[in-house]
Amino acid sequence: MNAEPREILRAKINMETSRIHWKELQKFFASGAAIKVSSTLDLIEVALQMHDDNKAQFETWLKTGVVGRVTDEQAAAWLAIDAEVWAVVVSPWILVQEIKP
Repeated sequence: MNAEPREILRAKINMETSRIHWKELQKFFASGAAIKVSSTLDLIEVALQMHDDNKAQFETWLKTGVVGRVTDEQAAAWLAIDAEVWAVVVSPWILVQEIKP
């Protein structure tokens, strides 16, 4: 893939990110489609890698715990404080990331 289409895709994904209250994402969590992305990673880059189906990268992220399904405990904590998260859809998944203070 040449750089220009990649940058266009990056820009498109960036424009599709949004701040959203966690409570609005409960149906995605309930269906198992909510994926937490550590704040140490670039949410857009993770979305790009997911779009590219980069299994090797995702296996590494999963093993190190910087990417994974939102746990029941995390979901409850976010709900309790009415947390706002960054989110982007890479169908069928929704990637969520805590907003850095």
